[in-house]
Amino acid sequence: MLFFMNDYSEGAHPRVLEALVKTNEVKQVGYGLDDYCKEAINLIKSKVGDTDIDVHLLPAGTLTNLIAIASFLRPYEAVISTRLGHIAVHETGAIEATGHKVIEVDSNDGILRPEDIEKVVSEHVDEHMVLPRLVYISNATEMGTIYSKDMLVKIREKCDEHGLLLYLDGARLANALTCNDADLPLNDISELTDAFYIGGTKNGMLFGEALIISNEDLKKNIRFMIKQRGGLLAKGRLLGIQFIEMFKDDLYFDLARHTNAMAHKLKEGIKALDYELIVEPSTNLIFTKLPNHVHKVLSKECYYEAELPFDKDHMEARFVTSWATDETSIDVLLNRLKELK
Repeated sequence: MLFFMNDYSEGAHPRVLEALVKTNEVKQVGYGLDDYCKEAINLIKSKVGDTDIDVHLLPAGTLTNLIAIASFLRPYEAVISTRLGHIAVHETGAIEATGHKVIEVDSNDGILRPEDIEKVVSEHVDEHMVLPRLVYISNATEMGTIYSKDMLVKIREKCDEHGLLLYLDGARLANALTCNDADLPLNDISELTDAFYIGGTKNGMLFGEALIISNEDLKKNIRFMIKQRGGLLAKGRLLGIQFIEMFKDDLYFDLARHTNAMAHKLKEGIKALDYELIVEPSTNLIFTKLPNHVHKVLSKECYYEAELPFDKDHMEARFVTSWATDETSIDVLLNRLKELK
């Protein structure tokens, strides 16, 4: 079976596993206070280019979003997100479970725009409604698109106009940073957002995300929230070791470049076969209209996501590449798409 279901199906890059085995019997203190976590945090600060940020190593993306948003907001405050945002669709109401409403706005490409923020703010006028307080965006988005620097600057300006916090979900940040049309480096993201996270789970790590907090007002006592919400690992060293391996010589970025290169080849091949893309992606999520007769056969030979019909004749199919995707599998998939068309 071919596999294009997601970018976290493999265990981890061999270097990550080797590092974990090599350090397995080294004794360290727990809860992220070990030497490995300290080294990883310093490496991340160096890559971001800011020693004043706070860095917290956490095990999973949903948990990171939940901890950050629950920590940053008062009970009556709400989050603005696109209807495609991960917190709005694929986190089982985790944010709402903390007492914070997610206000969804329409988006076909996953991008949240300043006018969307303005509309939400203008519609929430008094204390009988929740108070919009935090803007949530993903980069790369859930549709494989990305934010440019200019787009993020304009969102920041809109947030400042209305006193809103800006939080960026970086589950696939590596892909956004290394794709062909990227112009938004880590240091700019840190300067333009109040907080964001660097995702590792979907870029060659067993698990792990690094929450970055730039806003001084949000830093205090967050370890209490991390502990209360179940994110403070006793064996925090496992996170530190993996992030060291990722950032000591830019393996993190190299893996993402490969992932994007494989996605680009697949995307261009799909377009050359005259299959229609639902949105033009920059990274490794490729959404296409797959004719029903093609899906019926291909789904028995290849794992990919196709849960909903696009229309009566097509399925909405998502193909995802990863750090471990090879060109041979791309060629086989494209050949089958050609044969089945």
